[in-house]
Amino acid sequence: MQSKRGRLDRFLSNHLSMNRKDVRLFLAQKRVSVDGVVALNIDQPVDEFSRIVLDAHRVLQANKPVYIMMHKPIGVVSATEDDQHRTVIDLLDRPDKATLHIVGRLDLNTSGLLLLTNDGRWSRQLTSPENKVTKSYKVTLQNSLAEEYIKAFAQGMYFSYEDIKTEPAMLEIVSEYVAHVDLTEGRYHQIKRMFGRFRNPVLQLHRMSIGCLSLDSALLPGESRTLTPQEVESIHRSHLNWAISQ
Repeated sequence: MQSKRGRLDRFLSNHLSMNRKDVRLFLAQKRVSVDGVVALNIDQPVDEFSRIVLDAHRVLQANKPVYIMMHKPIGVVSATEDDQHRTVIDLLDRPDKATLHIVGRLDLNTSGLLLLTNDGRWSRQLTSPENKVTKSYKVTLQNSLAEEYIKAFAQGMYFSYEDIKTEPAMLEIVSEYVAHVDLTEGRYHQIKRMFGRFRNPVLQLHRMSIGCLSLDSALLPGESRTLTPQEVESIHRSHLNWAISQ
């Protein structure tokens, strides 16, 4: 989802149905504030979460960003609408749920950590392939695991149908039939297809974490909660650290 970012004069012109010349007069008269500060520049950048006030009392915009962690259950689709299945949006009891979008979808039969937000910039930090955000999964398999899996995942796998090679992935063998897999990409049914190379069907797939955010163990399947400010900031901080290191 794209962030609604633009110039202040364009926002005021559209919102108040006036021409840009009149907007300049409003600013010159110091009648407009953005996030509590008097606005003076017509080209000041604003977005959907900027608090914009006219004449100190008329609120033109006061949207707030929302960040939600959900324990997605099996059998629920990662979609805003679906004619056949219950969606993750249906699980929310919030008046603003129609404004939310999903950050990194999970398949119908995959459970675990799912994030929802109305903040497009924040979600792009998590989903952009350039940022290589790690997603961690617990995988339960039909057949026993072997050490050769580790090397194969680490080397990446070539899929001729799409003419692609997967990025290196880390596989840890937890027990005979359970593995933890860390990916920095999310291609269609990627984990199932990688284990398919060994003719080893995936019985259960559960996402444990996205980047530095781990699924809250107190959340039961279908439950959700708002992220703490510290959790939200951790994503911004991780993205900043990644950008500095490049």
